[in-house]
Amino acid sequence: MFRISLYVFVFGFAVLNMSCKPSGEDKKVADTIDIDSLLNIRYSKLLKYPVDSMAFPRSYNVATNTIKKVPSKDWTSGFFVGNLWQIYALTGDDAYKKRAEQWTPLVEREKLNNRTHDMGFKVFCSFGNGLKANKNDYYKNVIIKSAQTLSTRFNENVGSIRSWDFNKDIWEFPVIIDNMMNLELLFEATKITKDSSFHKMAVTHANTTLRNHFRDDNSTYHVVVYDTINGSVKQKVTHQGINDESAWARGQAWAIYGYTMAYRYTKNADYLKQAEETANFFIDHPNLPADGIPYWDFDDPKVPNAPRDVSAGTVVASALIELYAYTQNEKYLNHSKKVIDQLQSENYILEAGIEAPFILKHSTGNWPKNDEIDEPIVYADYYFLEALLRLKAL
Repeated sequence: MFRISLYVFVFGFAVLNMSCKPSGEDKKVADTIDIDSLLNIRYSKLLKYPVDSMAFPRSYNVATNTIKKVPSKDWTSGFFVGNLWQIYALTGDDAYKKRAEQWTPLVEREKLNNRTHDMGFKVFCSFGNGLKANKNDYYKNVIIKSAQTLSTRFNENVGSIRSWDFNKDIWEFPVIIDNMMNLELLFEATKITKDSSFHKMAVTHANTTLRNHFRDDNSTYHVVVYDTINGSVKQKVTHQGINDESAWARGQAWAIYGYTMAYRYTKNADYLKQAEETANFFIDHPNLPADGIPYWDFDDPKVPNAPRDVSAGTVVASALIELYAYTQNEKYLNHSKKVIDQLQSENYILEAGIEAPFILKHSTGNWPKNDEIDEPIVYADYYFLEALLRLKAL
């Protein structure tokens, strides 16, 4: 496995002592377990999971030993497929490629789903990763059609792509910071088709979000609600945070990643500046634990006894590797290395005996709804694997 050479080459050392553990215990990276073997075991669990168009694995409840399964319309469906593609890229094992090729077409129906903004998460995380391994027109055409469908949610007056359709009586036109992640699909559609309309739409959305989503301290609101007639801001709220003014950890992660990615396609210095400033807010926050794995919300009054969110940690870790490439700021690379190193331990890797297609534990899905708290969640694995690939590329 590549991980051993990556570990030695990139990290050069082993961080043995963990502080601020999710369990509160003072553990060490275990001498009694081979972490490389454990990772391989966890990867194999994804390979063994049976193909089922209505059962994309989303999360796992350890207490009840149940896998939360969702259809392709769920915003998380593309991550499991993407995980298979990324494990193939990491290992070169054709078994993962073959299984990914079986799963990928099961997401295709979403290319026509105009009732969601999550087209990038679903289609680009699956078909986009597939396209890297299989340069074929089928994958390209699904990506293009998905971008066309996503474009129908763009409002010229607002200058943004609509996020949710629910709660219409209260939220006229909601845009969430997560939506920045779906712009990659539009940027790539322009690269494939040479149709600049997708690129222009993505830039307009990014500019509107840049103008309205960020606080003076460079943290981000989760939701900004707009007037569809004059485009003015009506509300700023944090739907999944502890309160409207709190710094929901995964929201900050989406912002860091989203603007780093947007800079990749545009070289707009304002995007890079925002990515850096929100990254600094995140990394330097006094409530960030020493191991770099954030609490689900930086402002939860129960800190340090609040749930962690590994998913926010992996999104940031992956984003910071790319941000380092543009800035050469060692602070970003060092933080990413630390997080990935800490995750590669028994403190965060799911136990070998658990028969579930997940890798990491201790993520938080939706705390206000008491949903997926301190559980393995599929998108945490996705950005963990992406970070490993990005470190390998360095």
